[in-house]
Amino acid sequence: MGRLSNKVAIVTGASAGIGRATAKLFAAEGAKVVLGARREAELKSLVGEIEAAGGKAVALAGDVRSEAYAKALVALAVEKFGRLDVAFNNAGTIGEAGPSTDVSEGGWNDAIAINLTGSFLGAKHQIAEMLKHGAGSVIFTSTFVGYSCAFPGVAAYAASKSGLIGLTQALAAEFGPKGIRVNSILPGAVETAMYREMNDTPDKQSFITNLHALKRVGSPEEIARSVLYLASDDSSFVSGTASLVDGGLSITRT
Repeated sequence: MGRLSNKVAIVTGASAGIGRATAKLFAAEGAKVVLGARREAELKSLVGEIEAAGGKAVALAGDVRSEAYAKALVALAVEKFGRLDVAFNNAGTIGEAGPSTDVSEGGWNDAIAINLTGSFLGAKHQIAEMLKHGAGSVIFTSTFVGYSCAFPGVAAYAASKSGLIGLTQALAAEFGPKGIRVNSILPGAVETAMYREMNDTPDKQSFITNLHALKRVGSPEEIARSVLYLASDDSSFVSGTASLVDGGLSITRT
């Protein structure tokens, strides 16, 4: 039996990167998966892949900045699969980058809305449903940026993603007595479209690679396995953590 057999999971940002890899792994481990992202065609393609491999999945395209969308994903999970056990709030954006003195108010607000508020709205409705059966695991995707080290030009990204760590701790303390676990992952650099957008030259990629003790960046599949741990009963005594999945970036000075 899979590690998520008989469980129902929501994954946002599922159309690519870490979200896509995690959705496929969850399904392979027995979960019935509800996929969320903005790109409908990519979601439909992923549903097809999961079903072709023998899994079960449904998808709903939308914007995580919308509370109505957060409610709709939970409603879809209950309508199609009867319950909700796991939620991976992974959708995110780099946001407006560049010198902080030039970042617009709109650009700042957009990063906060997607990375932080969107995750809160998701968790708000996910936890409300999980409370009905007294158990659940909520997971956020934060980042090492602004936690282990900082870079110029990404203030909105760093601030919004760092806020998820405080949210993780607050929700874990509030709902732990009712059986809900809440954790966040802090990946190092991962080979995704977002990584390539931030590091668009060989010199930048070499610099980032060398920050890691393993002297390489991670793959979405490697991060997905850490998310699986937090989603599964293997981590039944783990809550409130900011879990580094960073190839040793946080401890490297060479």
